[in-house]
Amino acid sequence: MAFSEIIYHFYLTNRERIDTLYLRLTHHSNTSMNKKIEHLKERQAELKKQICDNLDLLMGTINRSPAMMNYGLTTKVDGKTVSRYVRKAWVPKVKKMTDRHKRVRTMIKELSDINWELLKLESD
Repeated sequence: MAFSEIIYHFYLTNRERIDTLYLRLTHHSNTSMNKKIEHLKERQAELKKQICDNLDLLMGTINRSPAMMNYGLTTKVDGKTVSRYVRKAWVPKVKKMTDRHKRVRTMIKELSDINWELLKLESD
């Protein structure tokens, strides 16, 4: 008797047990995958809302000129460093806005990672 015949005979005699086990395994796998997809989609929605709520931002770094008492907002534009004068009264608000930009960048990175995971899970 060939090996394939032995396997086929084993399957025929244990078909109900094998089919039941297969259904349990696939159901459990699908349920846990659906929960993971659902969790990722919830986090994705949260991040989208948080990003939209934090778009009042400025790119750059606030710094104080060592030679003068002025503040400046420094950023890169087309590969060149550009500084903008910041009035002393604006400094607290500009700091909040630049901090918000850092948080949004972090959230966008996390959102990108979640989107990648969803792409992989939904294509399986």
